[in-house]
Amino acid sequence: MIDLVIILLYLGAMIGIGFYAKAKARTESDFLVAGRRLGPFYYAGTLAALVMGGGATLGGIGIGYQKGLAGVWIAFSFGIGVTVISLLLAPLINRLKVYTVSQMLEVRYGNMGTVMSGVVMLGYTLFISVTSTIAYGAIFSVLLDIDKIPAILIGSSVVVLYSVLGGMWSITLTDMVQFIVKTISIFFVLLPLALFRAGGIDGLVEKLPETAFSWGDSRFIFTYMLLYVPTMVIGQDLWQRVFTARSDKVARWAGVTAALYCFAYGLAGALIGMAAATLIPGLETRDEVYTQVVRTVLPVGLAGFVVAGALAAIMGTSSGALIATATVAKQDIVGGLRRRRQVAPAGDTQAVAHGGHGHDEVRDNRVLIVIFGVIMAGIACAVNDVVGALTLASAFLVSGLMVPVLGGFIWKRATARGAVASIVAGVVFTVGTMIVLGDIFSNVPIYAGVLASLVAFVAVSLFDAPTPAGVMRNWEQRIAPGSADAD
Repeated sequence: MIDLVIILLYLGAMIGIGFYAKAKARTESDFLVAGRRLGPFYYAGTLAALVMGGGATLGGIGIGYQKGLAGVWIAFSFGIGVTVISLLLAPLINRLKVYTVSQMLEVRYGNMGTVMSGVVMLGYTLFISVTSTIAYGAIFSVLLDIDKIPAILIGSSVVVLYSVLGGMWSITLTDMVQFIVKTISIFFVLLPLALFRAGGIDGLVEKLPETAFSWGDSRFIFTYMLLYVPTMVIGQDLWQRVFTARSDKVARWAGVTAALYCFAYGLAGALIGMAAATLIPGLETRDEVYTQVVRTVLPVGLAGFVVAGALAAIMGTSSGALIATATVAKQDIVGGLRRRRQVAPAGDTQAVAHGGHGHDEVRDNRVLIVIFGVIMAGIACAVNDVVGALTLASAFLVSGLMVPVLGGFIWKRATARGAVASIVAGVVFTVGTMIVLGDIFSNVPIYAGVLASLVAFVAVSLFDAPTPAGVMRNWEQRIAPGSADAD
């Protein structure tokens, strides 16, 4: 009963923060990117809260339970991706002053398939929100002793409510609370007590097979690196956090700090999973390991706090992915169709930065958050595997958008038609290979999709006329040092 009260108080606090932040969300920039003015503390905290969500928490601990130290690779690959984007791309994309990855493509290439790239990105962000919803649904189901569907509906209602109230300001403030709660619960409560109950590191060595202390074979590691490093580098949910940084310096170094947190979090999760394997062997699914180890090793009160920590981790990712989904729908799909009707000039910075004018943009974003929140909950009720859903979403993002996004930064000869061809080829070959193999979780479709995307990108760009000089000049001015506000 005490544990339940603690968790209910935590959820109530999240909703209360949403009402408090509502007053800050006066403009679309406030609602979508927190006014682009987060400093290093808030930026690092909200980024860590986003990245270390359900996949890293339930997934990392679950894989640690099944495979030992190899459980670090979900969080490690996330951390490597955050390091790459922070050191190499974050200052550049922060200077663009756009809202989405697809808008970056439009600035770089001129008029192109923004709607098409937006659809691919929307599918990714929606499924990221779905994986988190499945994860906290599993926790609520065990905690409240109710079925999966009502558990998902309870959790998703809280996430949608505080997200729709204050947008990115709500999410930033709730992320900071979530970051603090999950840091204390994982590093200072669950990890030491689980290791103590398991007999410490010596107990793990004594009770677990030697393979549990392997970092995983090269194929296993490469799979996680292939799936998750690129999704960190090009995913809308992470980019939208980068857009909140107030300067290049914040985007770079506070981002690296968040990446270091990811590495520590991954190691802690794997060790908790290994301790759980010695204490409660025989669990059937990896997604139930977290709640079971909490029940086994923690007393009343602490258990409620640590479960709140898991919910904190998962809800941070879910809310970030949900607002990213609504942003892509509003800016890239709805806005892209509007701009197409208006025939905006290639590289028009105002057309690219805004999806429309003349009515309440914040209200429109709130409506979309509610719509996609309902869709998110509906899909989560029908899907079971958190890591499997995350794998599928990442496969489409990597094969469809990695090449045109990164290629736009490093290859001046790349063109709009090459980018569109790359997106189409990547998605078609990925889907086609999945159908032929009859396996949607194999690595082969990703290899086929990325290779097809790269070939189409290079070949079509080389046969196409170069990108218009005006578009390239606008692009280079936008990403040049000094184009963003100084710190």
